[in-house]
Formats: sequence, C-alpha cells, structure tokens
Amino acid sequence: MTETTSQQQHDVLIVTGMSGAGRSTVGKALEDLGWYVVDNLPTQMLGPLTDLADRAGESIPKIATVVDVRGGRFFTDPEHAVQQLRESTSARVRVLFLEATDQVLVRRFEQVRRPHPLQGEDTLLDGIARERTRLLGLREASDMIVDTSDLNIHQLANAVTEKFAEDRFVGVQVTLMSFGFKYGLPADADMVADVRFIPNPYWVPELRPHTGLDKPVSDYVLEQPGARPFVDRYASVLEPVFEGYQRENKRHATIAIGCTGGKHRSVAIVAELASLLRGMPNVAVRVKNRDLGRE
Repeated sequence: MTETTSQQQHDVLIVTGMSGAGRSTVGKALEDLGWYVVDNLPTQMLGPLTDLADRAGESIPKIATVVDVRGGRFFTDPEHAVQQLRESTSARVRVLFLEATDQVLVRRFEQVRRPHPLQGEDTLLDGIARERTRLLGLREASDMIVDTSDLNIHQLANAVTEKFAEDRFVGVQVTLMSFGFKYGLPADADMVADVRFIPNPYWVPELRPHTGLDKPVSDYVLEQPGARPFVDRYASVLEPVFEGYQRENKRHATIAIGCTGGKHRSVAIVAELASLLRGMPNVAVRVKNRDLGRE
C-alpha cells in the first residue's frame, strides 16, 4: 500500500456578505494571490470542494469560494454548513464577511442598474434588509468582517492583499490602528481604546506641527502621567486575548487607539504598543495611522 496523503494543511476561505459589498473584487484579488476561486457555490458543495482539494494535494493548497444569497434555494443554513465543514476537515477553514451601510449599497446598486437578488417586487432597501437578516448567523460565525463602505475597488483589493499576502503565518496578524474620534470610529475594529486622558500636544505650540511619529511628540506623550502604565498594562491585557484567538483559529485582529484628531497621542501610543506586541510569540504586527495627515 502506498501513501498518497499530503501533510500540508489546505486553506479554505469562504467569502460571503452583503450583495454590493465587494465580493467579486475580493475574489479577483485572491486569484491574483494564487488562490483557486469558485464563485456562487451552493453551501451543499463546500464539503465536496474541500475533498477535491485534499485529493489534489499540493496542486490546490488554497481555495476561496464565494457563497451568498444568489444561490437561492441552495443557500440554506450556511452557518451550519460552515460548522460541519470545520468539524469534518483538517483544512484551515475561515469566513470573510463583507458589509457596507445601506446608503452605500443603494448607491452601488443604482450605479450598476441591477436589482437586489432578494428585492422581488419590493424596494431595494427591502431586499437589503432581508439579506441582512438572512446573513446574521453567518456573520456571527465569521472570522473576519470588513466594512467596505469607505473603500473603492482598488482600496479593497489592497486590503485583501495585506490580509492574505503572508497568509502562511500561523499566529495572529494584528493591525494596530491610530485614529481620531472626530472622524468616526473604525468600522472594522475588534477592540477600541481611548487615550484622550493624556494631555494633548496640540496645545503645546512647538509640538503642534509635528506628529506622534516625531520623537519630541512621542517623548511628551509617554512622559505624561498614566501614559506608560496604560501601554504596559494594555499590552498585558492583549496577550491572553491573542492566545485565545489562536485557540479559536481567529487569525486577524484590529486594535484601534483613538485620540481627538489621530495626529499626536494615538499615533505615539500605537508606535510604543507595537514595539511591545512584536515581542510576543506568534504575533505579527503592522501599524496603520488612519487619520494622519487629515488635519
């Protein structure tokens, strides 16, 4: 008897979410990264597709399938299908859920002049509301949620590349994001911390034109009462969180740190926190300063 089983773990990514939120764009970006992409797959075919990948061995190591309400009567109990797949295969199974606000979805549908798949004889908003309700369980079962309301197709493709270009990393890929509360909360943040308790360098004339990336501002922020203990203790709090993420096979986390404008305090704190998190095992960190340069 000869062995034909490959020891390599396959990746199965289920791309789903709201119609008009960018599933096709994500599929094309994944193809560019070398994924084998299947569009509009019935949920009943998730198991056979994964079996096919197992038999193909290393020739198909990464499969992405777009699963959504276009499947009609074949789109039944998708969260149960995902759970069954996770329990029945050795592949790493993840769900990427795309969403956007009603206003943005309406605008996108009007631009392409197509009806919503669940609209029927009713309004476009009725179809969107039905889809949100139908996808609620699948959204709860997802590993990654991306709000594409503020992203064009090129920005969304870049975001996919950032998330999956180093996808063989087995730990948690952490995005530390600074932001300004006056520009709104990040829609895709898993956790949000507020550092407006630190005195604002904006009110120091010689520091105002600089940012948290500059040493004078960073030194000022970290020397303020409570700043250093906050960074140290927040890093300690996040360590067991990331360990739990790994146990639950959650591979991406976005930690948002906010101040008023996203220019001074949050930028400096994110940079310092990143240096601490990079010392943790199985944690890869990238920094994104969302609102830097907006003022």
